[in-house]
Order: sequence, then structure tokens, then C-alpha cells
Amino acid sequence: MTRPELILASPYVAPVLSTENGRQPATITSLRLGLHTSTSKSFEDSALLAHAAGGNTFQIFSASPRQWRAGVPDPAAVKRLQTARDRLDLTPLVIHTNYLVNLATLDPEIREKSVKSFRGELDRAALLGAEYLVLHPGNFKGQTLEEGLAAFVLGLAEAASGFSAPHLTVLLENTVGSGNQIGRRFEELRFIRDLAARETDLPIGYCLDTCHLLASGYDVATEAGLSKTIAAAEQTLGLELVKVIHANDSKGALDSHLDRHANIGAGHIGEEGFRRILTHPAFREKPFILETPDDDGAGARDVETLERLSA
Repeated sequence: MTRPELILASPYVAPVLSTENGRQPATITSLRLGLHTSTSKSFEDSALLAHAAGGNTFQIFSASPRQWRAGVPDPAAVKRLQTARDRLDLTPLVIHTNYLVNLATLDPEIREKSVKSFRGELDRAALLGAEYLVLHPGNFKGQTLEEGLAAFVLGLAEAASGFSAPHLTVLLENTVGSGNQIGRRFEELRFIRDLAARETDLPIGYCLDTCHLLASGYDVATEAGLSKTIAAAEQTLGLELVKVIHANDSKGALDSHLDRHANIGAGHIGEEGFRRILTHPAFREKPFILETPDDDGAGARDVETLERLSA
């Protein structure tokens, strides 16, 4: 396996991305709005819950998000999930990776478990027919940021060795940048994707979380700040590679580095902030998936709120 210091030895040159202005949005046929649902009963039930809440897309965990061990999905359960998705027009299916996975660590035990666990995530996502697998870039404690970025890429490549699922794309999610978190800035996510292209053929895109954006310093709550954020995302990431938006209001203020999700309109982004996000031409064809508190049916109310604000 390539050592982190060797992968960093090659100079990084950011390729030039198109930043053409004035593009016309494509015709909108059906805005994709949904939420994270539970698989505690079954994979099929997670799809039914999404539909019952008014969603036409959804996100799940493929196994317990706080345990290393995970089983293989039963083929009959997978079939029932796919039948429900086809019948209810639920697409895309997004799977969120286990919270324990940290591919950036150099701790031998945690790294070994993380690589094995993420390979399991890839295999289960492929079996379940998911379109996207969302992954946090990890924590670089005890290293420089550059070393952590390289360690993450090498862990990603090791986990993906021999894996192939053309329909599945791994999405790097931005973070609030608390402590030693990787992924606060767009440049870090772009750096990972470019390095990963040298080490693996795994398709990689991005997932942007609105709460994480605000808390990390991207002012998506104001009109000027949203325009600046979208321009930065286009220039650094390429908006065509931003495949999913996690729609979460933020309990933390701008640049607070507080990862606390709030229901839509109950945080520092607010309803008007989400109205601008939902109706911006750059995002009109992106699926929006809620990860907000779901007490007493709040998730369904948030789906309804997103639909109202998107009109």
C-alpha cells in the first residue's frame, strides 16, 4: 500500500473547471424531496415511511450506525425494497455510512475496522441498489491535515479494491470543521477526489449539508452569501458532481462549528434561507434529503415545508 507521504510527494494541480454564467435551468418535472428513515422493521418499511411522509426520495443506514459488525441483507428483503421503490417512485436511494468509520486515522485498530466496515458499506449499498453512499471524510487527529487527507484516500482505495458497482457513487459530505474534522472547506473535498482518482476507479461526487455549510462559515442563510457559496462550489467542486443536498436547518450560528440540526425554519438558516436554496437554479434538480429531528411527525412536516418553499 502506498504510504501517505508518497502520495503527497506528487504536486497537486487543480484542473480548471468551467464557470460559465447564465446557464438556463432544465425543465423541472419532479423535485425530489425526502428524509432519512428507519430500517428497524425492514428495508421495505423504510421506503414506505418515506412515502407516507410525502417524500419521493430517502436515505437509510444499511446497518446499525454505531456498531462495527453488520450482516448481509437478505435477498428477499432486498427484492421487497426494490418493489416498493419502483411502485412508489422513490429515487434516488441514499445510504449514509456508519458513524464509526474513520478512514483518515492512523490508529492501527480503528483503521483496520474502518476499512473493513466501509467495504461492507460498499457491498451492502450495491446489493440494495442504492444510487449514492454518503461518507464523512474523517478526523486527522495526531497528523497534519495533508497527512489526514492522504490517509483517507488510501483507506478509501484499500476498502474499494476489487469492488465494482457502476450504479453506485460515493459522496463526500462537507463537515462543520469541528476539532480535527476533514471536510470543512470545499478545497479539502476536491483534494480528496483528485487524489482518489490516482488510487481507485470508485466513482466519487459530493453531498452538501446546509447545516454544515452554515456552521463551517458558508453563509447560505443570506442571498449574497448563498450566491457566493454556490459560485465557490461551482469553481472548486463542479456543481454537476454535487449529487445530493442534506436539507437541515442549523441550531448553530454562522461559523460556529456546531453540528446540531434543527427543523426547517427553526434554525439560523430560516424559511427564507431555504426558499432561496430550494429555488436557486443550481439546485433545482438536486435531491433534498432531511436529517432533522423527527419527534411527533416533524419529519413529515419538514417535507411539507420544503415542498411549500420550493414552489
